[in-house]
Amino acid sequence: MKKTALYSWHEQAGAKIIDFGGYLMPVQYAGIIAEHKAVRSAAGLFDVSHMGNFYVRGHLAKDFLQYMTTNDLDKAKDGQAQYNLMLYPSGGIVDDLIIYRIDSETFFLIVNASNATKDFEWLQQHIGAFDGVVLEDHTDRLSLIALQGPLAMDILATVFPSIDLNALGSFSFCKTLFQGVEVIIARTGYTGEKGVEICLPNEAAIPLWEAIIEAGKDVGIQPVGLGARDTLRLEMGYSLYGHEIDQDTNPLEARLKWVVKMNKGHFIGKEACQQVESNLQRGVAGFSLDGRILPRQHFKVFNSDHQEIGRVCSGTLSPTLQEPVGTCTIVREYSKLGTPILVEVRGALHAGVIRALPFLTTTSLG
Repeated sequence: MKKTALYSWHEQAGAKIIDFGGYLMPVQYAGIIAEHKAVRSAAGLFDVSHMGNFYVRGHLAKDFLQYMTTNDLDKAKDGQAQYNLMLYPSGGIVDDLIIYRIDSETFFLIVNASNATKDFEWLQQHIGAFDGVVLEDHTDRLSLIALQGPLAMDILATVFPSIDLNALGSFSFCKTLFQGVEVIIARTGYTGEKGVEICLPNEAAIPLWEAIIEAGKDVGIQPVGLGARDTLRLEMGYSLYGHEIDQDTNPLEARLKWVVKMNKGHFIGKEACQQVESNLQRGVAGFSLDGRILPRQHFKVFNSDHQEIGRVCSGTLSPTLQEPVGTCTIVREYSKLGTPILVEVRGALHAGVIRALPFLTTTSLG
């Protein structure tokens, strides 16, 4: 089992540790609900150093990534990040990832922990056609810290007073120094709140983590584990690999058509996406259940005539809304908002309804 550079801090803080993506990671500290609410009301600090980190370099680096991914990197300028997807020729999803454009010949990729080895091999398998392009795995050298919440930027300004954080737009990033070490601060995140993700060398991870905790201690900052990270992303309807998206799901079936740019040049999986686009049969939808019954992944979904029409992708009791919510992959004709559904939980059918995603609006987030 691998450990992140912050593992000793988590252990000393009394975190509950689990195996996730081959790493020993904190699932909770004070508790999932308390940590979730801290992010929605103040700020939360996440160790996401288990994510894979690759550099792609070379004069054909952008051409290579344009071929390997679905979004259009021509739209990204230096200092900008872009949400993206890699597909198999079948249109199934290899992984979702964020690509940082450092400059025209240097790109930094953040991929899912459980897919990092597979992703690296997939990229390496296709790189030979792009002369001079080099792929580097920096996962074991770098840490990734996420600071999320309505007070996140105020807290960060205390730690980095020389940076104009207000000038850092969504999905933009900048480089700066922390105790003489270069860090990348990106306006990205996975909670729906304001915040950043900070990439830095392992040796600086604990000093920065402790500096942020100190800066936020008077306004309610909390360390947050993977448990609340999942409930936060689900309230916002964000996809998680292995749940809403996987190797058998086309992005057009998963509410990700906006990431697939059909009008750019050829990319792996483009033909499959075109075929699905002309005959879309299913999609991912949000839903809620009556009562307090919790929906879980793979539970069957039925229509009012008790015909099976889909499966649950993710489900939880929303700490913000205080009701059971989830996502499901469902036959398209039943994905209209307000459509009644039934979800099978432990052999019994429970009533629910198709809901809009995200479950939270800007107003409900405050």
